[in-house]
Amino acid sequence: MRTRKQTRAEESAEADAASSSPTHHPTHSFPSPPTVVSITKFEGPTTAPYSSSSSSKRDGGSADDDTRLAAAAQSKLPKLIQFPLVAILSLALSQLGYSLTWAHTKGALAAHARLLDTWTDVGLVVGWRLFELALGWFGNYDGYDITALNLLSSGPLLYLLFAFYETPASALLATLAIETAATYVPFRLLRPLSAAHADPTRAPNAEIVADRPIALLTTLLAGAIYSVTLFFAYATYLPPYLVVYFTSLPSVASAHEATYVGLLPVTLVLGFAARSFVFAPAATEEVVVETARAERFDPARATLPETVRWNFWGWSAQTKTVIRRTALLMLVVGANTFLQTRLTVDGVETPGAAAWSSVWVLAAAVTGVGLAAVGSV
Repeated sequence: MRTRKQTRAEESAEADAASSSPTHHPTHSFPSPPTVVSITKFEGPTTAPYSSSSSSKRDGGSADDDTRLAAAAQSKLPKLIQFPLVAILSLALSQLGYSLTWAHTKGALAAHARLLDTWTDVGLVVGWRLFELALGWFGNYDGYDITALNLLSSGPLLYLLFAFYETPASALLATLAIETAATYVPFRLLRPLSAAHADPTRAPNAEIVADRPIALLTTLLAGAIYSVTLFFAYATYLPPYLVVYFTSLPSVASAHEATYVGLLPVTLVLGFAARSFVFAPAATEEVVVETARAERFDPARATLPETVRWNFWGWSAQTKTVIRRTALLMLVVGANTFLQTRLTVDGVETPGAAAWSSVWVLAAAVTGVGLAAVGSV
């Protein structure tokens, strides 16, 4: 049962609520127009560009990270069988390639070829091939390095056959392709590429290694050095050796008719290989460790062995790489050119093979010096 007092209290509360609410005017309601969003550009996740130098300065562990990544990319095969497998694959690929293309390679070269008629000759040729592969494998060179080294060591003999023995260029190119594949494939299967060859844009000093004008200029420099060296040999001491110690040589006219420009097609290829083998790996070397060692060396407190070692081997990391690779290039080019010319070309005597190989050893040495000078600028 409601009392009059409760009724009045309810009416008062309703009046207060009505007075506090806004006045409602009846209007026609219209739906609001939909919001239109226009997309003008798609953007992916923002990432900071990689910089090996900045990374090393930030955490000091970029070299260790690169080492761990390289170790992870190594072959899973036991190390004991890796080099024997490389040697077997290389020799097998070489023999397979020559067997399939005999008429266009060995058959075309047979006119001026010398048969390996003794086990000593066979042992020297095969043994040197295995030694060359061992130098590349245990020297920690990748597929590009060993391919460039093979091109630089095989080029002198192929050029000799083309320029003086009138051997078809197709046979020489096929021979070069077989030797290149037999060298590159085993190393590529069992060893990852170095930073200088795998991705130059992410390697240390990428602004030098990945720069195309610098690559072109260093290739031209190395090619010009090879061209000038060969032209110098033609103009001075080489023709008498060709006449006397290459008894089956048809003519030496190519030595007298050679020009700088005429030699460039061959020497530029050798220059590109020399740039890839010597300059690119040296340019990617870090200098932080070597600088720290130089700062720690105190001539006043150093012992005699330390002083001697510093005077003879206290170079920067880049210079040491150039010295090691140039010395290896001179050794491999000189020995391979001498053995191949002496043992596989008919009528070549020992002094003649030595004279011919000396040209390319000199060219390799001067090229190394020139590329080292460019890298130190």
